[in-house]
Amino acid sequence: MTDYHEIRHGRHCMFVLHAHLVFVTKYRHRVFHDRHLARLEAIFRGVCEDFECELVEFNGEGEHVHLLVNFPPKVAPARLVNSLKGVSSRRMRQEFPDLAKHYWRANRLWSGSYFAGSVGGAPISILRAYIEQQQRPV
Repeated sequence: MTDYHEIRHGRHCMFVLHAHLVFVTKYRHRVFHDRHLARLEAIFRGVCEDFECELVEFNGEGEHVHLLVNFPPKVAPARLVNSLKGVSSRRMRQEFPDLAKHYWRANRLWSGSYFAGSVGGAPISILRAYIEQQQRPV
């Protein structure tokens, strides 16, 4: 089961929601070095705070990044992703003009697509079995 210290609460709910997000650079160009990834992590943390989310884990390679985000139920993952990608693209292009050679054709840092997967909690098979075993009144 979930550790109770991980459970967050709002005014009318209790929740543990995590998403694994993956963003890929436009044309999968190998754009990032360590200094870029360090700055991206700081930018993503700031955006997450604005959404009352927590960036639990971050890492990446030359052409993609992985984020593990804990978010409240009032946040739509698509809105969070849109803000994360938009803010980071704008700030990275401002702060690192050397990245311009990688995005000159599209004037974008990120590909239009992304991966989002829900993570944590019990596996689906266990949840299904738990729900099936409920004592339904007759």
